[in-house]
Order: sequence, then structure tokens, then C-alpha cells
Amino acid sequence: MSTIRAVLRPAALTVALLLAAPLPHAQTAAPAASPASAATPAPTQTPTPQTAPPTTQPTTPLITPQQLAVRAAEAAAALRIIDIRDGRDDEGKTPYERGHIAGSVPAPYSRWRGPAANPGALPPGEKLTELVQSLGIGADTPVVVVYEGASSSDFGSAARVYWTLKAAGVKNLAILNGGLRAWRSAGLPVATGAPPAVARSSFTVQLDPRLVATRAEVGQAVQAQRGLLLDARPARFFTGQTRHVAASTPGTIAGARNVDNAVWFAPRSGALLDTAQVQKVAQEQGLAGGQPTVSFCNTGHWAATNWFVLSEVLGHPEVKLYPESVVDWSNSGGAMDNVPSRLYQFWLQIKEATGNL
Repeated sequence: MSTIRAVLRPAALTVALLLAAPLPHAQTAAPAASPASAATPAPTQTPTPQTAPPTTQPTTPLITPQQLAVRAAEAAAALRIIDIRDGRDDEGKTPYERGHIAGSVPAPYSRWRGPAANPGALPPGEKLTELVQSLGIGADTPVVVVYEGASSSDFGSAARVYWTLKAAGVKNLAILNGGLRAWRSAGLPVATGAPPAVARSSFTVQLDPRLVATRAEVGQAVQAQRGLLLDARPARFFTGQTRHVAASTPGTIAGARNVDNAVWFAPRSGALLDTAQVQKVAQEQGLAGGQPTVSFCNTGHWAATNWFVLSEVLGHPEVKLYPESVVDWSNSGGAMDNVPSRLYQFWLQIKEATGNL
């Protein structure tokens, strides 16, 4: 370690002295969006209906704890509640084992994501089909996604799973707004027993190209300079001041606009604002709809929140999510704005090497 410090000290000092030039400012190039594009390849099989037809369906993309409690009591066998909380505590217990909504089944968020080198990638078709089948979900099964509710970023995990299921062909979906924290705050009970046994479905994933933006489509959008490429990341990522560790280059996709996904939440809240407030924020951000939109971020996590708000809450048509986002785009050499100097990028590499990125 002393050798590493000896090497890094002069390099860091040199960089610090040379960083007098201001960072690049956010660019204001005309936004671009995904035009009508080639369909994402999908399996030829058609979805098979769930064996037990549902008797209740989520009627809104967001559901309150009280509404969920009523629906679960009325049609527990038909409703599928999936708990996507991940990780383990110091005792090795999962959040699900610590307490969950009775009747829910665990489906940790990591199972819906790609590898470390490209976290935003969808699981392969056969792997995603296996996951959905194991949860007993069919095309018409009413599904409610439950997350912890710790923050606006935490909401992104629920939005991403919601989007994945919708893109896969599941029709009736909702998110428990505020997650398990809202459920507990409402005084509703939690269980600690083993997951219930669920009948496996015979559902086959068919990705809907109307919801999934590919790298090729984004490239066409950048070249055409039409519509809207919407960057959901905090401003430091958009302006190139920092980057995701798996991305090769700081900055944003050429022609993009920045609307931080956190604007849809009250400070320190993991629950989405009500519809009237969301509409107000959308107006303030100039998001009136009416143009093809591709939502992206680093790995399709924060971008899922912007997609959810625009598509599911506000009902804007032609809104897609680029799941692999900037990690994939930068690593493939795509055109970017707000790219800092090589010197500054070297400084970011030093920060990454010392665990400070």
C-alpha cells in the first residue's frame, strides 16, 4: 500500500495543479429520441394463460397499503405479491425473512438484473421466463411489486421490475407506493414465515419492442436529432463530473436532456408524489409528452422511474426504456456530450483506484 501511495501522491498533485480549467457545462444540443424502430428479437412462442384466472386486477400503476390489504383479503389466491428486497443483514437474514406481507413471494432485485459488467442488461430470455414461471405469474395475473421504500432511488428497483414484467408481456401490474415502510407505517401486519408455495405458470416471455430501446435505436435517435432522449441521472453524472464504475466515459448520450428521477419525490421519501403533483412537476420540467421518448441512466434503474412516471402515471405514448443505458452506450463508443478532458478522466480513474469514485 505504501508503494501505491508513493505512486499516486505525485500523480494526484500534478492533476490537482492542472485542474484549473472549469468542468464542461451541460450541453444544450437539440434533444433526440427513438424513431419507429426495428423490433427487439423475441421468442416465437406465445404466452400461455395462467392456470387459475384472476378475480381481481390492479386498476392503477400505484396502490396504497390499505388498497393492497383489501385486495389481498378478497382474492389472495389470484393476486401475486412479489417482494424484491435484496441483501442480508449482519445475522445473514434477508429482508423477507425479517418481515414481509403475508402471501408475498421473494424475488430479489438482483435476479432481474444483468452481470456486473453490464448491470442494466435484461436476463436472457430463458432465464427471465424461468423466473416469471417460478413466481406463478401469467400474462393476466395481477401482480403487485413491493420494495423497501427507503428512498427515491429505491423506488427505481420497483419501477425496473414493473417495466421488465410489462415488457415481458404481463398485463396487470402495480407498485405498492412507499413500499414495506408505508405498509408498516399504516399499522398493517407483517409475517415472518416461509414463502407460500405457488403453482408454476407456463408463461413464455415475449419482449414488447414498443417498450424496449436498443442501442441501435438510440444510435438512430442521436443521428436523427428528433424527439427526446431523457437522462434520469443526478446532474453530476449528466455533466461528466462523475461516472458509473462500469462506464468507460463520463458524460451523457449526445443530444440528451437531464431530468433527475428524484424530482418525482418529496425529500427523503420513497413514495411517488400524487398524480396532481406529478403533473405539476412534469409541466415545470417541460415534459408535456407528444414526442417519442427514450429514458436512460447508467444501468436502467433510475431511468425506470422516469419511464414509469411518463408512461404509466401520465399516460404518455411512445416512451421506451434503454435498459443497458450509459454503461452500454459508452463502452460501445457511442457519441456523447459533456465528456470532460482526458486529464479529468485520469483524475476519476485515480479516485476509482482509491475507492473514492
